[in-house]
Amino acid sequence: MAENAAIDNEEQLWTNVYTVVATQCGTHAHEAIDDALRTWLSLASRCRTEFALSEDDVAACSQYLLQGNLFIANPEYVRTQIIYSLLQDDEPAHLYPIASFLLLDGRANEATFRKMIEESCFYRLIELINGRKEHDPPLHRLLLELIYEMSRIQKLRIQDLIHVDDGFVSYLFELTEILSDDVNDPFHYPIIRVLLVLNEQYMVASATAVADPASQSAPLTNRVVKCLSLYGTNYKTFGENLILLLNRETETSMQLLILKLLYLLFTTKATHEYFYTNDLHVLLDVIIRNLLDLPNELTSLRHTYLRVLYPLLAHTPLNQPPHYKKKEIQKVMRLLAGVGNAHFEAADETTVRLVDRVEKVKWLAEDVNSPGEIARRSLGISLSPTDTASSISVVDVAGAMEKPGVQTRSRKAEGEAELGISPTEVKVVETKPIAPIPPIPNRAKKIPPEVPKHRYGNPCVPTAQHANGNGNPPKKIPPKAPPPRRKGRFKTASSASEDPESIS
Repeated sequence: MAENAAIDNEEQLWTNVYTVVATQCGTHAHEAIDDALRTWLSLASRCRTEFALSEDDVAACSQYLLQGNLFIANPEYVRTQIIYSLLQDDEPAHLYPIASFLLLDGRANEATFRKMIEESCFYRLIELINGRKEHDPPLHRLLLELIYEMSRIQKLRIQDLIHVDDGFVSYLFELTEILSDDVNDPFHYPIIRVLLVLNEQYMVASATAVADPASQSAPLTNRVVKCLSLYGTNYKTFGENLILLLNRETETSMQLLILKLLYLLFTTKATHEYFYTNDLHVLLDVIIRNLLDLPNELTSLRHTYLRVLYPLLAHTPLNQPPHYKKKEIQKVMRLLAGVGNAHFEAADETTVRLVDRVEKVKWLAEDVNSPGEIARRSLGISLSPTDTASSISVVDVAGAMEKPGVQTRSRKAEGEAELGISPTEVKVVETKPIAPIPPIPNRAKKIPPEVPKHRYGNPCVPTAQHANGNGNPPKKIPPKAPPPRRKGRFKTASSASEDPESIS
């Protein structure tokens, strides 16, 4: 099939796509496979350039290739050739179907993303993303999704992270501010996710360096935290969206990514006041809700929430009066420690240590003789100050991991499921006939009190009222009109002297 064959309509386009992906090629027929791939790439790119089809249509072309005989018979070779095309091709019309195919293939087979890292696709994607949003916004968004999915599957190499400079990170932060006027803009979360996964890669690299003192590599600077430390006041929208995302997120791995960045922001002095106080109130409400809603088995996520909660309460403006939700925090800590509630199982040692550390926050600390503290000492779960200061480090937070796509279980949702209540079920309240209201019995009229005969020691004399012929009191007569003004009342002195009769 000719690569640039004339196509008159969409139906003919899709017919050619079906034909090329069904091509039968031998395992070693590399030349025939290359010809078929070039034809497929030309057809997929013409979906956007000539027929103005949607992004979903281009994704459909990629899906047809994944399910066709051409790929099924030669998956490794086809995958490798498309990866090489990503590294070498600069044509935006070609890059879109290439990125679409790699994204779909990588989500179905993580080996694709690992191979992309081995072939140095990370630096290539940074090159394609940096400063090129205006050229092709849909392609820019797709490349952001691809670099995010690829980076969260496997640890990046040091030589990959070195290519991330301050300019690239600042560019991503600036995009979140430029698009902040439209909350429905699809660029918000892809950009935030890329920044979050970069932060995690920096944390993992730092934790690896701490765990391996023999490593000769110089420690990497966390460009994400550095940018917020220097220019955080310019990127407030990013912080607001971060809290909004944590409030709505149900995927465990995504929650961990957010918590890891929050931990660094709250433990870095330059970013203690990055968030507005009202945003910190919202964040604290979200953390309290999620801690209470987590099932007992999700210890890793619970520990990460507690590790973030301590610096949030100790280092941010929340440590200034009036202290927000002080009683609620103390109550939640008692529940998590297993004190006074049968619905929570006995806490593990790490949870007890982390809870005790939170309770030691200066403004949150209870009286040493309070009922809660006495109960903890009687149960043997009170820790010494040396215990509270141990094992709380970036290594613990960086080590919290979960496979992408795993949804966080909910204590509330599981309780409703046990009762047979579905989340979308509408509760119908049975209406019962209302009994008629009994009639109010006629009450005897109260007799008005007797008019006093004396008022302040003086006898009250009733005023005589005159009645007209009908026996009714007479109508009130309006007051008389004032007499007309006398015209000669005010005379001048000269006129008065000329009138002798008026003097006599």
